[in-house]
Amino acid sequence: MASLVPRFTAVAGSNVDSSPAIVKGVAYVGSDDHNLYAFDAAGKTNCSGTPTTCAPLWSAPSKRFDFSSPAVSNGVVYVGSNDGNFYAYDAAGRTNCSGTPKICAPLWTATIGGVESSPTVVNGVVYVGSGDHRLYAFDAAGKTNCSGVPKVCAPLWTATTGNDVTSSPAVANDVVYVGSWDGDLYAFDAAGNTNCSGTPKVCAPLWTASLGSVVFSSPAVARGVVYVGSWNDDLYAFDAAGNTNCSGTPKVCAPLWTAPTGGPVSSSPAVANGVVYVGSDDHKLYAFAAMGTTNCSGMPKTCAPLWTATTGGLVTSSPAVANGVVYVGSYDHKLYAFDAMGTTNCSGTPKVCTALWTFTTGARLLSSPAVANGLVYVGSSDYNFYAFGLPSEAAG
Repeated sequence: MASLVPRFTAVAGSNVDSSPAIVKGVAYVGSDDHNLYAFDAAGKTNCSGTPTTCAPLWSAPSKRFDFSSPAVSNGVVYVGSNDGNFYAYDAAGRTNCSGTPKICAPLWTATIGGVESSPTVVNGVVYVGSGDHRLYAFDAAGKTNCSGVPKVCAPLWTATTGNDVTSSPAVANDVVYVGSWDGDLYAFDAAGNTNCSGTPKVCAPLWTASLGSVVFSSPAVARGVVYVGSWNDDLYAFDAAGNTNCSGTPKVCAPLWTAPTGGPVSSSPAVANGVVYVGSDDHKLYAFAAMGTTNCSGMPKTCAPLWTATTGGLVTSSPAVANGVVYVGSYDHKLYAFDAMGTTNCSGTPKVCTALWTFTTGARLLSSPAVANGLVYVGSSDYNFYAFGLPSEAAG
């Protein structure tokens, strides 16, 4: 691949450890300066200079935006804060917005514990984890269980785990999956019906799985398998339906396979084209066969990687895969791009890959990259939000 160059940068008031969401030409990202920002994703509106620097289209303050990454659905952007609140804003920056520069107030809020989990929106419900040991489900439209001026919402249902939920929920086939600092992965009925009762409604899990240590990693679901990492240095794969390797009442599941890394796995896995990618605190990015076939053996089944790549620091950033390239950030201040197939710049047995391209920012990258419309976006702890593209595109 040709080397990418910065298309624009945007300066926040502190670390940009939140991961961006790119929807309808707008890039949304949180900052440790306690603001949610919306930028023109094309780097045009409110942008100027050489190199190009962008000011926000609008921003929204809270007391503690930190690691929660925004989610956007049906014209609303949702984000959690460590001030103990969950927020919903007009994504277009119109309703409840005013001033120059434009500042937005929320459409509605919900009071929960400190939120480092990132929300997920599916079928009109927004799910988010909390530092009060719970998973919450809210009406995404801000109607059911919502009242007052300013509007405050109560959850449709909640579910209690044994510790903080900083893992971000994943939803597939009417099941919501989330990890907890108690070392377990949980699966709940996303509709809040099965194993749910009471007023207010509380749900028990459909099944759980013990991973042996903190689950900071967020699960990913693909082709009937749910993947998640753990601080016990492993990536796990479970039957998403809770059938294979599952038994008992309440139901507990054992993994379909596990894959050891050389350090805790805080990174969240990404699955593309039959490969699952994940970072580790051992400074490496790993690629495994998603179905647990190639390089897998034993009973219980253990998998070795298809290939690995070494960075200069912890890889807690979660990889993004697009157009045959996997992008990931590292604590060594760099954004990396690798051949997703493990061919170009890869050699040896076991196979090791070197980067197709890197870019050095001014501080660590906890933020996970996002790829949209031919650009790669990522935040850095150097207080900047970056967008990268091909040199020819930048010149045009």
